[in-house]
Amino acid sequence: MIMKIEFTSLAVLLALGICACSQADSSKLAALADQGGTVARNVSIAEADKLLKTDKSIVVLDVRTADEFKAGHIPGAKNVDFYKPDFKTKLGELDRGPTYLVHCKAGGRSAKTEATMKNLKFKSVLHLNEGFSKWEAAGKPVEK
Repeated sequence: MIMKIEFTSLAVLLALGICACSQADSSKLAALADQGGTVARNVSIAEADKLLKTDKSIVVLDVRTADEFKAGHIPGAKNVDFYKPDFKTKLGELDRGPTYLVHCKAGGRSAKTEATMKNLKFKSVLHLNEGFSKWEAAGKPVEK
């Protein structure tokens, strides 16, 4: 009985700690955004799909090659080829205000793009770290 009570107490304390951390993280993110820093985080396929359905202002940025993009992409996506010599220039020409959902095939190029976008002071970047291949495999919308 004592063991059960201690375990329950530990679980409650742990949950309270997680909530406190989440609130602190939210405060830090808000402060960072207010200071002109980039708010960036990884999102899952399911979370990205939900966000795209509920927030039409999110810009999908596909950093795969033109051929990969033509073979299929998230509907409404904008394509900027990571491998092109003018890639950073093209990123720099984008409006830094909206939230961007950046992705590539599997997450490597888009992770590097996320870092570049932070350096360029984009306001908000969501990274689809599982990539387009997992998006497509999950049966999410694809445009050709």
